[in-house]
Amino acid sequence: MRIASLGSGSRGNATLVQHGSTTILVDNGFSLRQFSQRLQRLEIEPCGIDAVLLTHEHGDHSGGVQRLCSNHGIPLWTAVGTARAALSPDFEYHGLVAGRAVTIGELEVLPVTVPHDASEPLQFIFHQLDGGRRLGVLTDTGHITSHIVEAFDRLDGLLLEFNYDPEMLAKGPYPEMLKQRVGGNHGHLSNLQSLDLLRQIDTGNLGCLIAAHISEKNNAPEIVEALIRQLDDVPVPVIAHQDAGFDWITV
Repeated sequence: MRIASLGSGSRGNATLVQHGSTTILVDNGFSLRQFSQRLQRLEIEPCGIDAVLLTHEHGDHSGGVQRLCSNHGIPLWTAVGTARAALSPDFEYHGLVAGRAVTIGELEVLPVTVPHDASEPLQFIFHQLDGGRRLGVLTDTGHITSHIVEAFDRLDGLLLEFNYDPEMLAKGPYPEMLKQRVGGNHGHLSNLQSLDLLRQIDTGNLGCLIAAHISEKNNAPEIVEALIRQLDDVPVPVIAHQDAGFDWITV
């Protein structure tokens, strides 16, 4: 199993998970043209994507999903609440329910409910049907719950949001209302909150750690990397960038 990103941040998100002959896309906040251009460097065609999973309706995650699926005949999986908020009323999709795993090709996908200011937000854990490796994707989450700790325990790979540094957010350019949204219980994960999750879960099998959805105005990759390096038994993180994402990483 492997994972790659076409871009990660407030200007657009798209993550690919692949195992065997199965390729799944999580979100697409890019235009169809931009998505296709970014996809070329991974040597994949849109028609090679078996399914799209949509986490929630915010534009940096959903903006390009419906058109991509329509133009290339890709099945879409998402929660009912997200579909009502993000899709045309007559657009066909497969419904996801938190805690109820579905099988897509050679991967089992477990949707996990998270606290975020969206209609029915989900994040995901991918499980190889052969070999048992598990990969978690966790972004756009306001705070860490006991349910999240339990679901994301004992993973082999983890893409984890490190959205903001609290001090930089407080002193940064955002208006006060947006600062409260980002830093609230239904906003995004701070560096400290994500570090706390890593301390709570069993990371003994964690072979790859990806720091994602890093704010360009309220955080810095070097801050995130320095904090993570303080932890024992955690791999040196790969940084997911807004413009470049990251290339394929084997879990």
